[in-house]
Amino acid sequence: MKEYAFYPGCSSQKGDSADNFLRSIDVVCKKLDIKLNEIPDWNCCGASIAYGEGGELPRLALGARNLALTEEKLPGQDMVSVCPACWLANRETVERLHQQPQLHTDVNLALAEAGLNYKGTAKPRHFIEVLVEDIGWESMKAPVVKSLEGIKIAGYVGCQTNRPFGMMGESFENPVYLDNMINMVGAEAVPYDQKVTCCGGALAFSEPDKAQKQIRDIVESAYDHGAEMIVTPCQLCQANVEVYQSEINKKQGTQFNMPVVYYTQLMSVAYGGSAKDAGLDGQVIKAAKLESIAMK
Repeated sequence: MKEYAFYPGCSSQKGDSADNFLRSIDVVCKKLDIKLNEIPDWNCCGASIAYGEGGELPRLALGARNLALTEEKLPGQDMVSVCPACWLANRETVERLHQQPQLHTDVNLALAEAGLNYKGTAKPRHFIEVLVEDIGWESMKAPVVKSLEGIKIAGYVGCQTNRPFGMMGESFENPVYLDNMINMVGAEAVPYDQKVTCCGGALAFSEPDKAQKQIRDIVESAYDHGAEMIVTPCQLCQANVEVYQSEINKKQGTQFNMPVVYYTQLMSVAYGGSAKDAGLDGQVIKAAKLESIAMK
């Protein structure tokens, strides 16, 4: 069994907006013999406070506290996130503190108030990195018992999982790991020219028209390329692209009804999980084809 320090992040903890994502991850972990050990007393990664001008030191100290807790409570385990924003924040914290010794010192002065010290040994990773690099494609394919054959899916990576770090060995312009995951479970990955387009992110609240223009392009392209479903690794992308379709329909006269699911939901169903196990009951736009396969 491979063990990792697990950083759920605010949206994926139990009972929160992406709770269904977490349920599908649990299925995947059981099938692939992965154990995610939740970091005790973890806090927000600090990704959002940058937008609110929270300041550099508080933001990095929040990230460093989680890393320090990992080093203390789960030594030797990589710190795994499922949220791209959390992963980016954690990666940035490590990079900035490594490159700027004075900033590292300042952060540890803040952490000392809580009895913590960040050494710089914890390695932040994305769950997809764990799947691709540690588990591997053949081992991921082995537990598939229900093929998703007959479903055409657009792999929507979004921007945060792709830049500035990206996945090792992947193109920034045309990453293919989602396409590979789609094909791995028997579905068909359709060509998709919007796979790294931003969904508008937090602009969905502050400048909804701009965000909805982005979302329309993403969904429209999926339809144009014959997709019946969109799959993504990002909670914010999933929420924006799914939830705002109805608003776009009202404003612009479109008839969008495109399910948007997580890659782990595809894997959960393919691994024999029920619709509830895969968190499909948490969809706003029902993934009917996926549900029907889950019920077989």
